[in-house]
Amino acid sequence: MQQGGPLNAVDVCAIKAPQIARDLSEQSGWNIRRVSLKNRNASAAADAWEQSVLEEFELQLSAGKPSKELEYGALVDGEYRFMKAQVTTPLCLKCHGSNLAQPLHEKIKMHYPNDLALGYQAGEIRGAFSLSFKPEP
Repeated sequence: MQQGGPLNAVDVCAIKAPQIARDLSEQSGWNIRRVSLKNRNASAAADAWEQSVLEEFELQLSAGKPSKELEYGALVDGEYRFMKAQVTTPLCLKCHGSNLAQPLHEKIKMHYPNDLALGYQAGEIRGAFSLSFKPEP
């Protein structure tokens, strides 16, 4: 965002962010991804477990739990899974809010024709970082 503003950020998110996640996954041995109930990228669609955790995060946030505390880990089918909520900040609204500039909206649609990640307000849960690790038997 600092170099090139929102238009440049779309390219970074579309191209560099997935590569960063792949690199971190390879280095750490964990599967690392970003997921959402309103995903921008089809690969960021939450699976059933992630969806239930995201829905629980929303309930906890609406009940007053601080957003920084929205995290959850569990052993699921022999795999350790962990999620940390990603809360929408004012900066996020430049690309995920309601009133996007037309050139920015067009560029987002070019990369993500089935984009659902719009219309957020600051403080809402935009998604989560989802990590999973299957220990050796």
